[in-house]
Amino acid sequence: MLSSLHIRNFALIDELNVNFNNGFTIITGETGAGKSILLGGLSLVLGKRADLSQIKNKDEKCVIEAIFDIAKYNLKGLFNTLDLDFDVQTIIRREILPSGKSRAFINDTPVTLDSLVALSEHLIDIHSQHQTQQLTEDAYQFQVIDALAGNKNVLTEYSSELRTYKSLNKELEDLRLSKSEFIKEYDYNLFLLKELSEIDLDNLDLEDLESQFEALNNVEDISERLGNARSIISAENLGLTDQLNNVKQELSRISGFGKNYSELFDRVTSLGIELEDILSELENLHENLSTDPQELEQINSKLQIVNTLFHKHSVSEISELIEIKDQLQLKVDNTENLDDAISEKEEEISRLKSKLDDLALKINKERNIAIPVLVSKLEKILMDLGMPNAKFKVEVSTTDNYYVNGKDDLRFLFMANKGSNFNTLKKSASGGEMSRIMLAIKSILTEYIQLPSIMFDEIDTGVSGEISNKMGSIMKQMSKTMQVFAITHLPQIAAKGNTHFKVYKQDKENITRTNLKRLNEEDRVVEIAQMLGGLTISESAILHAKQLLN
Repeated sequence: MLSSLHIRNFALIDELNVNFNNGFTIITGETGAGKSILLGGLSLVLGKRADLSQIKNKDEKCVIEAIFDIAKYNLKGLFNTLDLDFDVQTIIRREILPSGKSRAFINDTPVTLDSLVALSEHLIDIHSQHQTQQLTEDAYQFQVIDALAGNKNVLTEYSSELRTYKSLNKELEDLRLSKSEFIKEYDYNLFLLKELSEIDLDNLDLEDLESQFEALNNVEDISERLGNARSIISAENLGLTDQLNNVKQELSRISGFGKNYSELFDRVTSLGIELEDILSELENLHENLSTDPQELEQINSKLQIVNTLFHKHSVSEISELIEIKDQLQLKVDNTENLDDAISEKEEEISRLKSKLDDLALKINKERNIAIPVLVSKLEKILMDLGMPNAKFKVEVSTTDNYYVNGKDDLRFLFMANKGSNFNTLKKSASGGEMSRIMLAIKSILTEYIQLPSIMFDEIDTGVSGEISNKMGSIMKQMSKTMQVFAITHLPQIAAKGNTHFKVYKQDKENITRTNLKRLNEEDRVVEIAQMLGGLTISESAILHAKQLLN
């Protein structure tokens, strides 16, 4: 239940603190006194979009805070789902900053408006005047029927499966579009892939290939240079080998005269060994020179292919060609496997469609069981509300369409008077009749939906006299199992309340402010007498007010 409400710097309210009790609470006040402001503040704290124009003092933030006692309503699981700290005295706070930004908190944890709305739906049902028109909408009519049918869990499952079903159908559509596009590109991609695969890119060393080409292409020059180098080293008397041996002989004669000479001799000796090794390598290279024109042609051809591929694909590295080849392979594989993927997706959709059909059938059966119960209860309550001839004809029929709440079409027809024809509520029910039907539905729903609080904003529109007295009695009865608020202009309903608040305007220092005060028994007599007879209170109005209260 709503335990308290604090409003600061909102519309015509400077600061308001009010505590509420369980049972039936009445809120009255003259037209324009600010009842809608109070409702607007409560709506904000429950997740309505904020508006900077609602701030009274533009230099200060607006704060609205509500405390709900939720000990009896098994909401801990919802708090866990929303990742919130659970507290039986849950505090919801909404702030609108002068900058226009809005913040929301649940038990001092910052939350999004989506989380706020998800929780508030389980705390209070605010029935504003325009919401009576929801009665004419299929979606609301289905909600009522499904509440009586106990379809909540199966509808949740159906909704989840339907989202998956739509997602799979979108994937299937994308696959089919992809197939048509891929088929157009398939031959070209296959050609490119074959071209890249023919030269074994994974085992191709471009640097080594280029080296081989240079060697084969310049074999005569290499042979000549290697021969010249061998002659320089090994020429008799004038070659490097003989000359180095002469140096070695000279140094050997003085190597015993000191460490420096000995080290120098060792270095020349090492140089001789290295020179012999170089000569041996020169001879090997010269002997192994290849002059195979065919091999040269093959290497040249391979290099030309690589360079052509570089140019065609606008790259400069073998690794980039390999990456392109892998991408082409994936495209080709996807195209070749697309029929299998489409087939698998169609089978998955078919299985899910069958499951949806089963769930929809279950929903339909439960609705058909609930509809006679709803019609019977509605007609009984409306008889008490002065509509003895009110009749409903409600039917659901299964279609091939997958709607958000099943596969049913709905005919929700109403007849107010004998001899008239059944028609839709929008065409056949007056404003006063719509108000009574809505109250009847709300009272029925309280038997099936556990909700801490409900607020009726002038649901008595279009009715008066004994009918308003009966509507007050229904709300009074509802308040035995939940907290009920009624914003009303009718004294017959106001007199039924356990607690009575009055909204009023007050002008002070050329500023108009909205206030709310709890009425004591004497104040209630005066307020109801004014509702009966106007500001000038007669003795008969006082007596009538006391009679209503008693």
